[in-house]
Amino acid sequence: MSVFSFNNAIVRTPARSVVDGLRAGDHAGPSAAGVAAEHAAYVVALADSGLKVTTLPPLEAFPDSVFVEDPALVFGDTAIVLNPGAPSRAGEAAEIRTELARQFAQVIELDAGHADGGDVMVTPDAVYIGLSARTDATGAAALARALAQIGRKARIVTPPPGVLHLKTGANLIDEDVLLVTAPMAAAGMFPGFDCITVGDGEDAAANALRLNDWLLVGAHFPRTIDKLAARGFKLVPLATREIGKIDAGLSCMSLRWQA
Repeated sequence: MSVFSFNNAIVRTPARSVVDGLRAGDHAGPSAAGVAAEHAAYVVALADSGLKVTTLPPLEAFPDSVFVEDPALVFGDTAIVLNPGAPSRAGEAAEIRTELARQFAQVIELDAGHADGGDVMVTPDAVYIGLSARTDATGAAALARALAQIGRKARIVTPPPGVLHLKTGANLIDEDVLLVTAPMAAAGMFPGFDCITVGDGEDAAANALRLNDWLLVGAHFPRTIDKLAARGFKLVPLATREIGKIDAGLSCMSLRWQA
């Protein structure tokens, strides 16, 4: 089965507190209405790509809780509950655990350290785990042990300095093709992959999301869109300007699996 075969997804409605979401630097945050609009269009795109979407209610106490990919991973009949590295997100795993227990036959808990789902990239041969400010070596090793329980091989890698999450700078968009930023391409972490570098000045475009036959990509990255179109990808451009203000992208907003 392809790693892009999905028929289910979990999302969470953004809370009004999303305006206080984590972000690097001192730039302005998003508007609640803007995030809500982008999220709504994203949910439509999931459904149009063939996924049944479960929508969880907003969590005002957790501004970043719309990014459900960070506190958990899902694989077929198994979910792995993670432990996000940012202190303000420490309670999100507990909030999503009940839904995971309802939807998955097996729920595995991370037994040590910190790990964010944004640092995890699934490929046909291995699950890459990136070390970052949010995923430490202890958490990466614990996640590797959890993955081994379900027959998944882990590869722990170290992205270049300044990369928030592994999937901030690299995402699998075909079985052996990655969409990457220039620093990620230069780091040589992905031998054997065909790396497409995003357009100049469009580093945030690297967080694209492949769903079945479709590739979701930020709509305001024309150079990257042109590169991907030339390679024959079936593109779904989506607005991501508001979620980008809190250092997030398309993969962050859903958990996806094939039931």
